[in-house]
Amino acid sequence: MTTSPDLRRRVDAILDSFIKDFYETVPFARHQKDAAELNLEYYKRHNIETILRLRRKRTVDALAIKYFTKTDPVQAKAWAHYTDDEMLHDRLFAADLAKVGVSKEEIYSTEPLLSTKLLTGYLQYGMEFEDSPLALITSVYFVEYVTTRTQPDWLDNLENVLGQEHVKGARAHVNTDLDDDHDDFVWRVMATLISDEDDEKKVVEHLNHIYWLWKLYFVELHQLTVLGKTEAQIPLPGTADV
Repeated sequence: MTTSPDLRRRVDAILDSFIKDFYETVPFARHQKDAAELNLEYYKRHNIETILRLRRKRTVDALAIKYFTKTDPVQAKAWAHYTDDEMLHDRLFAADLAKVGVSKEEIYSTEPLLSTKLLTGYLQYGMEFEDSPLALITSVYFVEYVTTRTQPDWLDNLENVLGQEHVKGARAHVNTDLDDDHDDFVWRVMATLISDEDDEKKVVEHLNHIYWLWKLYFVELHQLTVLGKTEAQIPLPGTADV
């Protein structure tokens, strides 16, 4: 492992800049963090998409374990244990949704948003065509870092608005990440995949791609649930003048 000693510091600084940018540029970004009156449709669909994303990530995690069984069985065991910890966390969010009238049948019959498909597809692409879990594990580090630095505040506000019992599942999910130092664990696994400066550049590239996909998700979520667009569309760049 030849990861430069300041790589994590640089990565964490990038993620801090993403959090700042998210709150400043994404519509409704502060809603769950600050709103005294919750847009319930936004809240419901966000949690549904979280569940659908977790379910699809399980498949990619299995591909990562398969990769490590061939290249590094120590990391295969470690990632299998991590996946075991996270495997059924969709049930935690489903329990919260049940308290606001969303059934499991509704959750699991919902077609994922395009942005959700793009995000999970990006991770699977890395496994299938780049034959590396680096995109996946970079994404997991992104999620673990950002979650532990944003979600406690979101849940404090949601608890004030909805009541403690309504965020019990989401709170358990975040507490697992905090109590088990998941960001440190994921970093250690990711470091085993980084052998030179090119790999370090690839990590930064993945971070930027993943953040772009996350922003698209929240834009699409806002369009669908707040603006009421029945066929929400991810905004595309304007056509250049010829």
